[in-house]
Amino acid sequence: MKQRCFWVSDSSLYKVYHDKEWGTPVFEDATLFEFLILETFQAGLSWVTILNKRENFRKAFDNFDYEKIAAYPAHKYESLLRDTGIVRNKLKIQSAIHNAQLFMDVQEEFGSFSKFIWAYVGGEPILNKFQSKAAIPATTPLSDTISKDMKRRGFKFVGATVIYAYMQAIGMVNDHTTGCFKYVGE
Repeated sequence: MKQRCFWVSDSSLYKVYHDKEWGTPVFEDATLFEFLILETFQAGLSWVTILNKRENFRKAFDNFDYEKIAAYPAHKYESLLRDTGIVRNKLKIQSAIHNAQLFMDVQEEFGSFSKFIWAYVGGEPILNKFQSKAAIPATTPLSDTISKDMKRRGFKFVGATVIYAYMQAIGMVNDHTTGCFKYVGE
């Protein structure tokens, strides 16, 4: 039986997410945006809640098409507020639309969002060697720096904890614990 990170439940959805996505480097802007939206909606909630609603989010937010989301009219916002398949938080929905606009601003400035975000780690994932749940931080000085930069650019719901979770999700940091079959050691 595969040994996984401590946080993986018996949920097959969670296992697949852990085994196939979490900690795997992502460089495509579309996927980077998807994870940004999901992580911002996760703030204050459990990741499994968001993971269970991921397909609903995908449908509600036009397959995470940031160009469409950035141009959402008021009636689309109102329909999202009524969509029981997603997290119906007014501020988070507003931030998804707002962040889509800023995501494109970053693309324009840097050539891609990927170039912007991955520059913080020189294009290479940080490989950590955590052995236990207690060892894994909620934030790091780097997540603090990225959070501050994104907030300065106007992004919402991008506190240091959300950004660290984002970094883990997109593989900027590999926090698979040393006992996990996905651990990448030296």
